[in-house]
Amino acid sequence: MNFLIADTFTASFSRLPGLHQKAVKASVFDLQMDPTGNGLQLHRIDKSKDPNFWSARVNRDIRLIVHKTGESLLVAYVGHHDDAYAWAERRRIEAHPRTGAVQIVEVRECVEEVAPPPTLDFAPPEPAKCKEAAVAHPALFASLDDDALLSIGVPADWLPDVRAASEDGFFALTPHLPAEAAEALLEYAATGSLVAVAPTPVTTDPFAHPDALRRIRLIADQEELEQAFAFSWEKWGVFLHPSQRALVERSFSGAARVAGSAGTGKTIVAIHRAVRLAREDPNAKVLLASFSEPLASALAKKVLVLAPENGGVVPRIATASFQGIAEQMFQLEHGVRPRIAGDAVLRERLRAAAAASAGLKGVSERFLLSEWINVIDAWGLTSLDAYSTVQRMGRKSRLGPNQRARLWLVFQGVRDALAAERYTTWANVFTGLADALANRENKPFDHVVIDEAQDLAPAELRFFAAMAPARPDGLFLSGDVGQRIFQHPFSWASLGVDVRGRSHTLKVCYRTSQQIRRAADKLLPTVLRDTDGLEDERRGIISVFDGPAPEVKSLADVAAEAAAVRQAVETWLGEGIASHEIALFVRTPQLVARARAAIAGLPGECEMTTAPMSLAKGLEFRAVVVMACDEGILPLDERVADAADEAELDDIYETERRLLYVACTRAREHLLLTGVTPTSEYLADFTS
Repeated sequence: MNFLIADTFTASFSRLPGLHQKAVKASVFDLQMDPTGNGLQLHRIDKSKDPNFWSARVNRDIRLIVHKTGESLLVAYVGHHDDAYAWAERRRIEAHPRTGAVQIVEVRECVEEVAPPPTLDFAPPEPAKCKEAAVAHPALFASLDDDALLSIGVPADWLPDVRAASEDGFFALTPHLPAEAAEALLEYAATGSLVAVAPTPVTTDPFAHPDALRRIRLIADQEELEQAFAFSWEKWGVFLHPSQRALVERSFSGAARVAGSAGTGKTIVAIHRAVRLAREDPNAKVLLASFSEPLASALAKKVLVLAPENGGVVPRIATASFQGIAEQMFQLEHGVRPRIAGDAVLRERLRAAAAASAGLKGVSERFLLSEWINVIDAWGLTSLDAYSTVQRMGRKSRLGPNQRARLWLVFQGVRDALAAERYTTWANVFTGLADALANRENKPFDHVVIDEAQDLAPAELRFFAAMAPARPDGLFLSGDVGQRIFQHPFSWASLGVDVRGRSHTLKVCYRTSQQIRRAADKLLPTVLRDTDGLEDERRGIISVFDGPAPEVKSLADVAAEAAAVRQAVETWLGEGIASHEIALFVRTPQLVARARAAIAGLPGECEMTTAPMSLAKGLEFRAVVVMACDEGILPLDERVADAADEAELDDIYETERRLLYVACTRAREHLLLTGVTPTSEYLADFTS
């Protein structure tokens, strides 16, 4: 008999106090060992519309709700006696007649009339108060017949309600529908396109349908059951939407990329893909890399959730940051760690080399440092010939042959000085390793999967491309051009990584509410194009849940800002949001103290995250404050002053805007932006 767990159970379990949770765990473990339920006093729930619902006694008050058939035992819900019975009486579990996916369906006649929510993403008009108003706001799905609605997984009971739903009532209706139906309807409302759910053949297990897997999991053994209790449903199941699953399971003949705006599940695809590749080949070694050490650590934890340690998969998946894996490879290659020249060393060597060059006049130190970082070092240039022919992408200060020749004397002087002191740069480390790996037949990994790929520098991309074997599924990249905040754009194809024809964009956002996502999207162009001509279309992105609109507040001084932030955080805590689910982001590390001062003395302040925006990548919180959005801070005056030319200034403004976008899209439900007057020009764009 199959033993299964539903997301409705894990959600109801998490709401119980610790003492009850301990008793529930013991009862569920007993059920797994003995599905007959001996000792748990199983009773059929007579008033349920589904004859397969039973209750199991946990203690005097708590009841488990299980769905029991000859082939399976599904743990569906847990709660206090009356609540548990009421839940079962209003549900039935069945395979959808068209899609074949198992659904937990609310019985329509038992559901109270749905009231429209106070706020909606569609910016609805005033509620209809007369016949004329009703005509002005027709039902959203009136043109869809039963066949169309059934094809996307709408339960038959709910067909009339869906067809009658207007803008006002739509978001109130969606919580009563299976997720796949709600998402398809939302996409239809936003784009006019209806994507039917793929039906399951009659001979296929209905629990194996991708849409059933998003809410019900087969538990193979006690270890998997432990994981179900240890993690939330999202972290344990690492949910995959069918569009994501297709990218996980697909084989690509060459380098491939998944794109999508914040919260669409790109990282989840990368993790699942790494695990899938390791599982399919018991000898395969997989690299799963991301931009920074914190992000790499987060990937490692999710891999552990997805693949138990004793399964033989985890030891063959190496998780590392870009620089972390390069440092390991450098040590293997040279026997020592690289001695990296920091910013202060580079400035000093450039200053000395420029002073020694008699023919160099009218060139600022700022320009020299920018040219070194973005051209010479980034592209691994080692000769005047290479510098003379390189395309200086994004640099508007044109340089003729004579100018480049004079500048090269400075850069060659810097290279010589660094080499004499055994200094190197990260770009040089990546370039050297790429050259060493390029022609090797035996690569260190069979598959290379990169997350946050939008922030790869040219030398880093060359390194990972050289590390990946020239075979199907050798290199897979995940990233969002809209979140590129650390690197200048450049052509991937020019470095041999051509993903054209193998690039796919995810369109369903799971992390951020409609209101927050739509407001944050105003910070970016509707269409983003990379240097190779690939387009990231931001229109048509949909979020799967609704929430309050983000707030923007301009305050008179820092004290007033702190008071406003404190009040908002206190309100969130009062609404039941845990302190660890709240974050405050600021532009620079120096401003973190301003954020900490605003929450000083609040319950759980130590558990609240306060960090610079640049560390927000990969994080997620129920409520977020983006503080200190002052003029001169966003965009940061120091960066603007450091711009070497007009093109770099444009890029600085763009990346500063993207930093704000990244910080805002960490929020699931609540977002507050604050600043001291005069505030950042970006806040006006955010609310336009």
